[in-house]
Amino acid sequence: MQGYVRKDGRKGIRNVTLVVYLVECAHHVASRIATSFGDSVQLIGFSGCAPNDYAEHIMRQLCSHPNVGGVLIVSLGCENFQRNALRQHIIDSGRPAEIIVIQEEGGTKKSIEKGIAAVSHIISQTAKTKKAEISWSDLVIGTVCGGSDATSGITANPSVGSTFDYLVDHEATCIFEEPGELVGCENMLRQRGRTPEVGQQLYDCILKADAYYKKMGHDSFSAGNAVGGLTTIEEKSAGSYCKNGSRTIEALICPGEIPGKPGLYMMDVVPDGEARWGFPNINDNAEIMEMIACGCHIILYTTGRGSVAGSSISPIIKVCANPVTYRNMEDDMDVNAGRIISEGVTLTDIRNDILECIQQTANGIPTKSERLGHQEYSLGYKSFNCIGPTTTR
Repeated sequence: MQGYVRKDGRKGIRNVTLVVYLVECAHHVASRIATSFGDSVQLIGFSGCAPNDYAEHIMRQLCSHPNVGGVLIVSLGCENFQRNALRQHIIDSGRPAEIIVIQEEGGTKKSIEKGIAAVSHIISQTAKTKKAEISWSDLVIGTVCGGSDATSGITANPSVGSTFDYLVDHEATCIFEEPGELVGCENMLRQRGRTPEVGQQLYDCILKADAYYKKMGHDSFSAGNAVGGLTTIEEKSAGSYCKNGSRTIEALICPGEIPGKPGLYMMDVVPDGEARWGFPNINDNAEIMEMIACGCHIILYTTGRGSVAGSSISPIIKVCANPVTYRNMEDDMDVNAGRIISEGVTLTDIRNDILECIQQTANGIPTKSERLGHQEYSLGYKSFNCIGPTTTR
């Protein structure tokens, strides 16, 4: 596998240029700039005007992700987001970065024109990025699930769990999350912590999620899950638990916290403190972007009902649990784990399919969602006690 070498020693499997808007008022201008370059330039942003440490931290991590080569920042000019600090962070990471301030450029038309020229210049610089061989130990792989059904916990999820075991054994870094879909599994998680302290943190994370969901009057069980044959959140949790495999869990991390060494990690997505921000994640792409902010090069996305969502920055590999769904949505699915049901293949067979797909993706072959141009993205407000270069956990 070949990757792009970054200043901090990490290696990326893509070399994308980002256009980043810092408030919803700048979204249109940023979108026009990005779409001028087709799928080669990706658009992300933060819609809020009020300040939020979590959002600024996640944005810094995304803009200095190993899959990112350079960044254009698009600011309206009066939002609270610290645009100059973000630009300096990107430059310090060894990447080209420029800023367009709409109020200073003279409005929409002039800002778009200047932005297109700026992106063209950035692309010419990122094209010179050095490449080098990468191995499993250079990769960070995440996993999420969406549109789960009764097949998820017997095909796709355990296949990804087996893949995680293989990757961890070969010194890759693997991250799972969704504490709201692990209710009932807290004791099993506690037993797998690297230390008793880590085990207790994992246990407490699930209790926090359970209390949060009860306080807000919702949980992670959807109508689509029920139509797909699942009956309770505990049943869904048992299937979701299979995704993380069986290896020791090194630590509990926050969104945007980059693991310091290879191994298996759990990411906490539920805000700390009182339940005051609404849904912990308003859609699957919010948690995907948090995992990417933790350094994930690739996300393994399991689905039984079917999902068409992709992501910005890091490729999504869809592992389809249901053979009927795969037949109906083959253009969107990368791996057919439903063959366990329809053809009698083993979990190891599907694990090998997933590993092959990871290698192809890391070598630059587009995933199904990349070919279709999916670049979904979501970033909202949250609050954590461990946001920043150090953790209080």
